[in-house]
Amino acid sequence: MPGDVAATALPAAAPPPPSPLAEFWEDFRANRGAVAGLVFVVAIMLVAIFAPVLAPYAPDLTNESVFLKPPAWQAGGSWAHVLGTDAIGRDILSRLIFGARLSLLIGVVVVTLAILAGVTLGLVAGFFRGWLDTAIMRLMDIILTLPSLLLAIVIVAILGPGLMNAMLAVAVVVLPHYVRITRAAVITETAKDYVTAARAVGATRARLMFGEVLPNCAAPLIVQASLGFSTAILDAAALGFLGLGAQPPAPEWGTMLADAREFVLRAWWVVTFPGLMILGTVLAFNILGDGLRDALDPKLKR
Repeated sequence: MPGDVAATALPAAAPPPPSPLAEFWEDFRANRGAVAGLVFVVAIMLVAIFAPVLAPYAPDLTNESVFLKPPAWQAGGSWAHVLGTDAIGRDILSRLIFGARLSLLIGVVVVTLAILAGVTLGLVAGFFRGWLDTAIMRLMDIILTLPSLLLAIVIVAILGPGLMNAMLAVAVVVLPHYVRITRAAVITETAKDYVTAARAVGATRARLMFGEVLPNCAAPLIVQASLGFSTAILDAAALGFLGLGAQPPAPEWGTMLADAREFVLRAWWVVTFPGLMILGTVLAFNILGDGLRDALDPKLKR
């Protein structure tokens, strides 16, 4: 009977569940601040990539006829130098644009070094435990007890001033955070059933560490890495301001602030614009990290 066949027809198939990436984006975009931070970070990255195209002048090009020229909208300013010039006639806008390259390079190098060393030490401490775990964690505790900027200054003073030494010093300062996060995640994951099952079928320790446990520790490390970018940029700028980081004429934002100290009262723009770039970039990475934490942590999902 046609009516009976229609009555016994199977219900429509349920739509497939969203992919993990789509679910993550749905949670992430609910945080408008995090999306704004992501947009700012992407914009800074594009500026750094296309710096030679966007910058109107070379970052170290001097012009003795335009010393301390104010911004274009201020009396005495010129649209040839939109944000003004510094004490030796270099274009502020061009130096800020090229400075984005150095700041992002600092973040990438510091976070990469800290993740490689921190994940390795955290895995070793979490898996082997015992005296090795105690030795690693007590060393990290000692580093954490020291003021971060003071420790970085001491390291750079030993190694010598310079951008690479400053990045190494900042990586050492932030290292304990990655070690502690990795160790805590490893201890949590090794107590779960899938690790017990992998041990039962004969998985080697290396397979357990890198094939089973480490991928499941990625979420907190991603969040820490995004927050680590802001810490690296801020600490490197502080070292540059003290003359221990990037050396002149490198267009690093902290170094630009150091060069402009004596002109802060008579030429506000040479200090204000590099400071705003540091503030905006650090704030954007912090907000982005908060959004990643909310989207990746099941306990904090909306």
